[in-house]
Amino acid sequence: MNTNFSKATELFSKSLSKVGKSINTIVAYKGDINQLCSFLEESKLATDVTQIKTEHIEKFKEDLTSKSYTAKSISRKINSIKNFFIFLKNEGLIEENPSINIQHPKYENSLPKILKPIEYRALRDACRNDLRSTAIVELMLQCGLRIKEIESLKLNDVDDKQINIEAYESHPQRFVPLNNSVKNALKNYINNARFQSKTKNVFVTKTGRILLARNIRSLLNRYFRKADIKNVKVNDLRNTFIAFQLKGGVPLDIVSKIVGHKRISTTEKYLELIDTQKQSRGIKLKEL
Repeated sequence: MNTNFSKATELFSKSLSKVGKSINTIVAYKGDINQLCSFLEESKLATDVTQIKTEHIEKFKEDLTSKSYTAKSISRKINSIKNFFIFLKNEGLIEENPSINIQHPKYENSLPKILKPIEYRALRDACRNDLRSTAIVELMLQCGLRIKEIESLKLNDVDDKQINIEAYESHPQRFVPLNNSVKNALKNYINNARFQSKTKNVFVTKTGRILLARNIRSLLNRYFRKADIKNVKVNDLRNTFIAFQLKGGVPLDIVSKIVGHKRISTTEKYLELIDTQKQSRGIKLKEL
């Protein structure tokens, strides 16, 4: 049975959607697979998934290296390719998996970056006159929320003690406790600075539209520059929350549950950022 690249990629994308993979993950997978397929067609090595051989994928790896892709980027693409061929094999679209012996390039996995107290205090100071940005910073820094979760947060998801993060994509529902800093920041924004809107989302634009994740990222990056904080990303605010809670003695399993990590091993990597660990089993979160 012959299956062209376009049809095979589309079938693979649909399978990812069915198992709850996020839109961003699906887009990334498709991009990697399309890049492989384009290389094979341009090199006249294959035009159908049944024609792809192990040596073809090795040539693709070599091409990526010659174009100065990092080992980490190449490894991610290999992971996409391996998942693609596992799917094709399971569906009976190919007889043999040509990617099974393809090796990932070795690279050092960098540790998450966390902000120093002087940095996140400077960020707070930079956006102190912007109640909306202040509330967003506090949600990431004091609750460890993801940007997507801030975008989707509804007014009725917030009460005086906690935030309800609704299930989305492959992430289950969870509840995140609020400390006084977050409660005050949210209250000030909602009561005094939130623009009128028909939407129930907490964060909206001046025209009442939902404040999208890309807008949140641009907003915070502007304040990073204003505060003269260099070499940081928006997600580093969430990283800072995780690391400081672990350093403050909050148990690993509780931190993992609060931030919505699917595997506790994801949370464990933050332990490398911590000099000492308290053995307390208390669950009171550290206020930054």
